Amino acid sequence: MARYEFRSPRLHVEAPLASGTRVPLTAPQQHYLRDVLRLGSGDPVLVFNGRDGEWRAAVAEEGRRAIALDVAAPTRPQPPPGDLHYLFAPLKRARLDYLVQKAVEMGASRLVPVMTRHTQAERVNTARLRANVVEAAEQCGILALPEVDEPQPLARALGALGAGRCLVFCDEDAPVADPLAALAAVRPAGGGVPPLAVLIGPEGGFSEDEREELTRRDGVVRLALGPRILRADTAAVAALALVQAVLGDWR
Repeated sequence: MARYEFRSPRLHVEAPLASGTRVPLTAPQQHYLRDVLRLGSGDPVLVFNGRDGEWRAAVAEEGRRAIALDVAAPTRPQPPPGDLHYLFAPLKRARLDYLVQKAVEMGASRLVPVMTRHTQAERVNTARLRANVVEAAEQCGILALPEVDEPQPLARALGALGAGRCLVFCDEDAPVADPLAALAAVRPAGGGVPPLAVLIGPEGGFSEDEREELTRRDGVVRLALGPRILRADTAAVAALALVQAVLGDWR
């Protein structure tokens, strides 16, 4: 991985990126650079779009108050996409923001809100989820933005995973108390990274019929997370860290 440059602000844009192009900015982005950061013409900004890697750009004046970005040179190439799906029962607003941001930082490639029997949040603002994805990527130097699915019933989300994907879900009644041992048991013999999915249920837990549906599925790993009761957003970070350390891209 190329060294990450921490000193310049980073912005996500939708436009294609190439040397010599001028990239338009949204009104909130212009306000952020001009009025919050007090940047002026020629000041450096790092820019990415999730497709073309990261580029160094400079603020360019466009009229009396408008600004854009002039793209200069690439700083980091676009990494290959990951393959870690993160399925979660939505939480209340502030904690859901935290959960989504941490999932992005931990390398999730797809975010899937699932509605379970005991899910507390009745509505999910997917536009807000996507905004949190972009914010986390901007702040942490991430170039590959995870996709955000619309909320769906648990059964439909499980069916969409496909037969070859290993599903890890947190279960206090897991037969193996050691989470590292449970994950190591499904590691491919050749040492490659299998297609992965991590499921975090609601704070009320899974219903009995949901638990039965999960345990019947082939390629399921039931993961214990220690002797303490964790909140759902804490469990998410713990589970993703374990999966990345044993099966994912931390190795």
